[in-house]
Amino acid sequence: MSFGLGHGRTLDDAPGVVGVSSDELPPLPDDLSDVAARQIDPRQWFADPAKPFEIEIGSGKGTFLIQQGSADPETNILGIEWAREFYQYTADRVRRRQLTNVRVLHTDASQLLRWRVPDGICRVIHLYFSDPWPKKRHHKKRVVQDTFLEDAHRILVAGGELRVVTDHDDLWAWVCEHFDRWCADDHPMRFDRLEFDRPESAGEGEVVGTNFERKYTREGRPFHACTLRKPTQ
Repeated sequence: MSFGLGHGRTLDDAPGVVGVSSDELPPLPDDLSDVAARQIDPRQWFADPAKPFEIEIGSGKGTFLIQQGSADPETNILGIEWAREFYQYTADRVRRRQLTNVRVLHTDASQLLRWRVPDGICRVIHLYFSDPWPKKRHHKKRVVQDTFLEDAHRILVAGGELRVVTDHDDLWAWVCEHFDRWCADDHPMRFDRLEFDRPESAGEGEVVGTNFERKYTREGRPFHACTLRKPTQ
């Protein structure tokens, strides 16, 4: 199992590397029980690792990633995108804007969180308009699963947030069913559920300002959004 950049378009001509390379994220070791060997702190991939760290899962063409990275230069943001063509497109956009606080990784985000990311390092996980996988046999491919929420809770700092937006009613019902259980008082890794607080980079009338949101707004679709916060105690 490998989570490297792979071969293809290089981005080393950027003022600081944009795409995370296979040197920075080598393949997993054979012994997955060796936590120290398999985990890598992604904050070290940025010019200033001391800045607060956030992750966007499913960056698409990078619209939110670039807007938010520009609006909040004091936060490092890692965009994770599975579709290689979108990853390359986004990385090139970041390179041209010379955003040293934004990097992009081509990999499976759920697997990255499970095996590679250390505990308690991330301030916000952004999950906007993820693939709804509408057929029942594909529901196991949806990002929001119990294992994903366990990993999100583990890697978030105390008070850190998972922010979710979707236009898909069935996916939203799936998300709420999971969130209701994870926000129960007796859950051992409980979250608090809050109203969604739109980011400062969103345009007037927008929830977050992704390409999908703008497309769906033109189509008249309503949106669902909420935030899960990891308790501070």
